[in-house]
Amino acid sequence: MVFEAIVFGVILLALGYWATMFVMGRRDDVLHGKFVEDEPAAEPVRFMPRARPAAPRPNKDSLQALLTVIKQDLHDAARS
Repeated sequence: MVFEAIVFGVILLALGYWATMFVMGRRDDVLHGKFVEDEPAAEPVRFMPRARPAAPRPNKDSLQALLTVIKQDLHDAARS
């Protein structure tokens, strides 16, 4: 009884697969058992970013002030 149920289940599974492929339009797979190659995908569109104007460069004094603040923060964090 169990063997017959397994055979019946496999047959139902095969019929379900066949019906799914047929409905999806893969009739060559269903009828001939050949796996049809998908159409090659179009070449992806490459994103070309717009050229942005260059940001103004910070002067040496502002960079020195930033470095001083960072050093002070590190020093305070090391003492904690």
